[in-house]
Amino acid sequence: MMLTPREPSNESKPVTQLAFARQGVMTDAMKRVAEREGLEPELIRSEIARGRLIIPANIHHLASSLDPMGVGLVATVKINANMGNSAVTSNQEEELKKLHMAVHYGADTVMDLSTGGNIPEIRKAIIAASPVPLGTVPIYEAMTRVKRVEDLTPEILLTVIREQAEQGVDYMTIHAGILMEYLPLVKHRITGIVSRGGSLLAQWMASHRAQNPLYEHFDEISDILRAHDVSYSLGDSLRPGCLADASDEAQLAELKTLGELTERAWAKDVQVMIEGPGHVPMDQLEANVRLQQKYCHDAPFYTLGPLVTDVAPGYDHITSAIGAAMVGWYGSSLLCYVTPKEHLGLPNEEDVRNGVIAYKIAAHAADVARGRRGARERDDALSRARFSFNWEQQFALSLDPETAKRMHDETLPDGFYKDAKFCSMCGPKFCSMRVSQTAEKLLEGAEHGH
Repeated sequence: MMLTPREPSNESKPVTQLAFARQGVMTDAMKRVAEREGLEPELIRSEIARGRLIIPANIHHLASSLDPMGVGLVATVKINANMGNSAVTSNQEEELKKLHMAVHYGADTVMDLSTGGNIPEIRKAIIAASPVPLGTVPIYEAMTRVKRVEDLTPEILLTVIREQAEQGVDYMTIHAGILMEYLPLVKHRITGIVSRGGSLLAQWMASHRAQNPLYEHFDEISDILRAHDVSYSLGDSLRPGCLADASDEAQLAELKTLGELTERAWAKDVQVMIEGPGHVPMDQLEANVRLQQKYCHDAPFYTLGPLVTDVAPGYDHITSAIGAAMVGWYGSSLLCYVTPKEHLGLPNEEDVRNGVIAYKIAAHAADVARGRRGARERDDALSRARFSFNWEQQFALSLDPETAKRMHDETLPDGFYKDAKFCSMCGPKFCSMRVSQTAEKLLEGAEHGH
């Protein structure tokens, strides 16, 4: 019988946050997450013990530069920013610039998706510089060690996973849910298998006529992750890559397998979150979240987008932020950003900034919709500053203060904004807020006989 997240495993000395939480131990990381969330430490501990909250915090990263954060239903909605070398372009210096850009604008986690260059060195530099959790997709590095997909072996995959865990990676995308028997289910799709890791494993399985090695060796992988407290980010290899493929039999078959794997990971005291789609029409978003919660036992949901339309290449940070705000409202805990370059090319620093800001907006909107304590306070404070023409306060409360200030100042004389009770859009005569205030004063005067 599979263990539930409330039943501790029989392993000896606890290492993972899940193991500590199950034993009633309050760790410093739990206390820090509680402080950051404005919640009681005991609530954080109990949610981790139930599997509904994770703290992605590799013991090696935690001992150096990491500031612990939580992902789960009781926490604020978080966002992830992707980066990493490609086989075509980019370098370590550029990736560190992207890291600093992402963290500066509010990314809660980052993923190194490098597929070229000196991947271990790039990752080492990112871990050393990153105060936020780092995720990876180990099969990418594994592929750089072989000439052909068919040459991959379970030993290579396990070696890469172990090396990354020892280096300090906080969570790993493991595509263990795509099974041999699910491959025929994608034949009808327009875009097939769009997950890079999933497509590589599909080719390996088709070539060897064998089951997914990540599924077959899942318990061994769990032992490695437990030893370093690396969290699973169970990959959705069969996520839809276009609206037409959303919510199909292939996607849902894999989702059920991810639920099985969640229980197997919990049995090893390994923390788990589940990756989700993808490209999904707005009318199917809530159902997707509810199915994930049902099949995966309320493990935190980590969604890419979803994009709610496929017709806007170059603007997919917008098409996906719409879906991200909605699934965040329905219950997703971590939103993986999409940049304007999605489907088109490797993002640069400006693309990273645009993606992070779009997703900070989505996450905050979701927190407001969920009724998170304190979420609306920022909106109301900014609105009061706007009505009183307190420009400096407006800028300070903005998700992107630099852009707000620049846009306001660029069409007004230098320094003029500090005292102007209008912006360049309406000017002094047609500013509705200024006119409204004048009207209120006139009414007050009339009431007092003036």
